[in-house]
Amino acid sequence: MKNITLFLVALCLVSCSQKERKCTDFKTGTFEFVQEINGKKFTSTFTRTETLQIETFNGKTDTASVRWVNDCEFVLQKLHPKTMNERKAISMTILSTEGNTYTFDYSFVGDAKKQRGTVTKIN
Repeated sequence: MKNITLFLVALCLVSCSQKERKCTDFKTGTFEFVQEINGKKFTSTFTRTETLQIETFNGKTDTASVRWVNDCEFVLQKLHPKTMNERKAISMTILSTEGNTYTFDYSFVGDAKKQRGTVTKIN
């Protein structure tokens, strides 16, 4: 009985811990995002200011406006979309931070299907 009580107390303490979120450390800077598409790894780099994000992916550069909802959530909107899909805003939520990386969820605004990624701050 004593072991069960200790186990339950330990479980409660562990489940109550929150992941670190120092989101303000990642509002501006230069970042790298590695993603896998069809079994191949692709790297994009981007520089973010308080209001703009300039990203280079696969040799192409795009610029998006950044609107911070709170310290850990922001919305990206491409400034010069070429397709209807590019016109859709992207919602980003920083879930946790560790050292120079953060893990985030992202989706088109209003879309329930979220994807997850990890970004590394390089400057």
